[in-house]
Amino acid sequence: MAVATFAGGCFWCLEEVFSNLPGVVEVIPGYAGGDVENPSYEEVCSGITGHVEAVRVEYDPKRISYRDLLITYLTSIDPTDSEGQFADRGSQYRPVIFYHDEEQKKLAKRALELLSAGGLFDEPIAVELGPFKNFYPAEEYHRMYFKKEPMHYFYYKTGSGRKTYCEVVWDRKGGRRFLEENL
Repeated sequence: MAVATFAGGCFWCLEEVFSNLPGVVEVIPGYAGGDVENPSYEEVCSGITGHVEAVRVEYDPKRISYRDLLITYLTSIDPTDSEGQFADRGSQYRPVIFYHDEEQKKLAKRALELLSAGGLFDEPIAVELGPFKNFYPAEEYHRMYFKKEPMHYFYYKTGSGRKTYCEVVWDRKGGRRFLEENL
């Protein structure tokens, strides 16, 4: 098994998109990259721990590639927003790719360069790229939230603007196809 770690706003939304991919073994929502050991949701939401809400994706590289995970991640966020994602604002919701090895770093850097040069966005790409430092699983009530509370989750994802943004920018404007063809 291999591991990838991504942050991009509320971890509920990232958990859902990765959980539906063949070859993904487990997706764990949690907190990554900060300076406090075992932070709570409340501490992370305060913005003072340095963590971001993130997902740890355990996957079988024989069934799904890191490239495909990167494309899924990028097409599930607004890569131009460094201040959070959609309705979630603050440093704890900023987009970050945490690489676990040099191959992940190389591919993620290439993906971000493609987005910067691709002409899909008027604003600069704001996704951070950094080495994996740490990951702490979120409280149990956050796990599989999209299945535990499907109506609340649907209204959250729709009301936050994420659903519409991803449909318009990544699907209708051809952003996903651009990444698939060039990465």
